[in-house]
Amino acid sequence: MNGLGGLNKSENGVVIGLVQLQLPVVETKAQLTAQTARVVELVAKARRNLGTMDLVVFPEYMLHGLSMDTNPEIMCTLDGPEVAALKQACIDNAIWGCFSIMELNPGGYPYNSGLIIDDQGDIRLYYRKMHPWVPVEPWEPGDQGIPVCDGPNGSKIGLIICHDGMFPEMAREAAYKGAEIMIRTAGYTAPVRESWRFTNQSNAFCNLMVTANVCMCGSDGTFDSMGEGMIVDFDGTVIAHGTTGRADEIITAEVRPDLVREARAGWGVENNIYQLGHRGYVAVQGGAGDCPYTYMTDLAAGRYRLPWEDTVRVTDGTGFGFPAPTRRFGEKETVQ
Repeated sequence: MNGLGGLNKSENGVVIGLVQLQLPVVETKAQLTAQTARVVELVAKARRNLGTMDLVVFPEYMLHGLSMDTNPEIMCTLDGPEVAALKQACIDNAIWGCFSIMELNPGGYPYNSGLIIDDQGDIRLYYRKMHPWVPVEPWEPGDQGIPVCDGPNGSKIGLIICHDGMFPEMAREAAYKGAEIMIRTAGYTAPVRESWRFTNQSNAFCNLMVTANVCMCGSDGTFDSMGEGMIVDFDGTVIAHGTTGRADEIITAEVRPDLVREARAGWGVENNIYQLGHRGYVAVQGGAGDCPYTYMTDLAAGRYRLPWEDTVRVTDGTGFGFPAPTRRFGEKETVQ
């Protein structure tokens, strides 16, 4: 089901647009302001492009590009002018939007944050990337879990960012919290293309959940991002896919959260999100509800350790020019 890319919207449908945004170069405050204006223009384009669209999704790094620059001058805050402009764009175009910012963090490295803003200009979901793409990315690890919000037309939406989607636990947590649609924004480049495709599909199928996924697109003169907007139905079927690599193209489809709910309630075979906590319910009443997974119990107890832990050679960002960290997660930098 995709309603001809959302042209024929059904009563229970949610029409999503994925913007394969041209990869920018942003080194100064003036360039940040100009790039924010460009995103605002594309919110309006999305509305003009498809009057039935409910939610427009922009990739990770939409304002900052892929330089990994942590200069405080070009970092954003929730009450800053960039977020204010994004809120106003959603109001002006009567559309929900999903956006990416690099968020100022006075106590450490910036956060790589995502926002879902409704058509009234209210922030409905605020997320900090849990798994920065180490050792390349310097961002502070997220500290607010994986939120889920009420979305357009009665949907439940989760948001993860780029490398997050390579951890099946992230998609499962979003589904466990009730997400029927999981957005994955990214700045990935071509070497990750195949991994991007099959994880977007597996995240959907393993959790009976729609996934809507999009990368930056085009070149900034150094990096080449791939676009690859993908909307995947809850059975793992790709229902829309931007394969041309055309920058600023908007990939669209209608998805049906009501059918996600129907599958989660009615499927027997391959209802994996339910069966994880009800193992072998044919043999034992209600199934086994224990946790037989050592990595889960060890992680929860703070003793996660791989059998080959001592042989892992890359454990910080020094190979990519970042200084070795000296503080633990949760600690703040001491101001001299």
